Amino acid sequence: MIWQAMSLCRDYATIVFFANSRFETGKRKLQYLSFQDFAFCAGQLISYWTVGAVDNMIEDMDVDLEKDFLHDLKDLKVLVNDKDLLDQHKSLVCGQLRGKIKVFNEMEASFKNLSRALVNIASKLTHAKDVRDLFIDLVEKFIEPCRSDKWTSGDLRLFLTHYSTSVHTLEAFRHQVIWDRYMGVIKSCILKMYHD
Repeated sequence: MIWQAMSLCRDYATIVFFANSRFETGKRKLQYLSFQDFAFCAGQLISYWTVGAVDNMIEDMDVDLEKDFLHDLKDLKVLVNDKDLLDQHKSLVCGQLRGKIKVFNEMEASFKNLSRALVNIASKLTHAKDVRDLFIDLVEKFIEPCRSDKWTSGDLRLFLTHYSTSVHTLEAFRHQVIWDRYMGVIKSCILKMYHD
């Protein structure tokens, strides 16, 4: 009984968080997602992107995304704007995934577009409209291209893992803390939203 009450409270907290943040969830492209997919993503956003550590989201329903963090995401643009960094990142990821994923050729060919999509989504989150469109952008700019190339969930998990961690070896990239905070949530949400 207590578990059911807690579950209902978490569902309610998800709805309130999405309403307060005005996330777009009703678009046609998002209709394949379940409430539980959105609830999982809301939990990730609340846990890692809101002001302070929110251990009990049921008590504090007025949870806002941390503005300073969203502003700092603009610094990630260097990863795709600096051609050398982009090439080094691609080389690292491709080197780690060669022979490990079925869609290696497709991944290698679309790496720069996928990387730009993830970084551009991050850098635009300072605008309310772009925060609202976060899930639409993830589907249109990242999930759909992967789906059209027939990536499996396993391929996607391996790619996102190596894509996220390989930046730590890029000496010229100085934004690892912000990167990890961003990509930790984005990776979890993409993997939850990706229904292959």
